[in-house]
Amino acid sequence: MKPKQMKESYSVLAQVVLPMQANVAGNVHGGEIMKLMDNAAGVAAQKHARLDCVTARVEELNFKLPIHVGELVTCKSQVIYAGRSSMEVFVTVESEDAINGTKQIALTAFFTMVSVGSDGKPARVPPVAYDENSAYETKLYREGEKRYTARNKRKS
Repeated sequence: MKPKQMKESYSVLAQVVLPMQANVAGNVHGGEIMKLMDNAAGVAAQKHARLDCVTARVEELNFKLPIHVGELVTCKSQVIYAGRSSMEVFVTVESEDAINGTKQIALTAFFTMVSVGSDGKPARVPPVAYDENSAYETKLYREGEKRYTARNKRKS
């Protein structure tokens, strides 16, 4: 199967945070953001695999800053590594004050998504190719490969 470039799966999802998504202090519930991140990871995985994909694991979910009602939340995702049927997707969440334009990284996470064929079983996905001249892509790929290998060792 021909490898696909990491950047081909890059996806962006955004929405404004509403009061019904927050607690009484005006901070967005973590589960609301996780749901948006899961959707973003799914889009990136589907673009890479060109098949339906399901969430198998969420790893290293790091809440860095609170997100508040009225802020614009942007999830950026891309497949950074692929095994036989699974893909590791890196998702970052940026919060933006739409009035003054201040942007901050609020969360990051690694999602493991699995492609599913029409028979409902895991289906093969293309390997990930990355730009070796990009330190960022190289780092993401190598970190994804390391986590994938560690997970497979634990299974054995």
